[in-house]
Amino acid sequence: MMTDKKIDQSGISAALANKAGAQLPSEKPKTVFDIIQSMEKEFKRALPDQVGVQRFVRVAITIVRTNPKLMACDGMSIVAALMQSAQLGLEPNTPLGQAYVIPYKNKKVINGQTTWVDEAQFQLGYKGLITLALRTGEYKAIYAHEVYENDEFHYSYGLDKNLHHVPADTPKGEPIKYYAVYHLKNGGYDFVVWSKDRIDSHAKKYSKAVQKDQNSPWKSDYDGMAKKTVLKEVLKYAPKSIEFAQQLAADETVKREVADDMSEVIDVTDWSAQQDEGTVDAGGDHGETIQ
Repeated sequence: MMTDKKIDQSGISAALANKAGAQLPSEKPKTVFDIIQSMEKEFKRALPDQVGVQRFVRVAITIVRTNPKLMACDGMSIVAALMQSAQLGLEPNTPLGQAYVIPYKNKKVINGQTTWVDEAQFQLGYKGLITLALRTGEYKAIYAHEVYENDEFHYSYGLDKNLHHVPADTPKGEPIKYYAVYHLKNGGYDFVVWSKDRIDSHAKKYSKAVQKDQNSPWKSDYDGMAKKTVLKEVLKYAPKSIEFAQQLAADETVKREVADDMSEVIDVTDWSAQQDEGTVDAGGDHGETIQ
């Protein structure tokens, strides 16, 4: 099991600013790739021992280079999102599905005027949520599944909560429900079940991108986003350490600065502007994916 790496990250904010700081007139402006490569030492200090820094840097450069929309984003938001992924020990934008760095148009109020800016947003994948939960050592199991119409499935809440699911050998149609379950090592457990209609309503309410952009994670990985939604819902009621709660809160944020002690990659998301548009919720994505 991966253990969290306790590190002294003092001075990293200054290092990050220096990496991306102003160049002399004779110097060629630094690209985001230059900044990522120059941050290798800082990434190494943030990453758990089990995650190789050279691979992490290669992955980081690849995901930016292969996504023109991400390349167009504010460079510091990209680096801060990558640093956040490094802190959590999760590889972004890989088949593991643990975490993602996604291009977004976010609404900002600057000098009293509303504008949209291209920024990178960090998002946890549902597998990343499971990884972080198991890493705490408190959970015996945590999982999420879809339910098809020909599955044997029933559940009940109340004084005695019960969930029973026997998947059909050959699923019929599209999923009709999604559920998430956790079992604690001390014997405690809980679950939530949401219908697909409730998932759809949730996504439409909290993500403009659902209707507008084929690149939305709700378009490209609906099952993953649905499972993430029910996992975050059930984890609302789970016992959590302060550290795990902070890790969950890091999901779907835009950041451009790093605290000196590396306890936080400072959140610069303009929540008030986004709340005006009704786009904020734990299970949805914020703002609009860049088209």
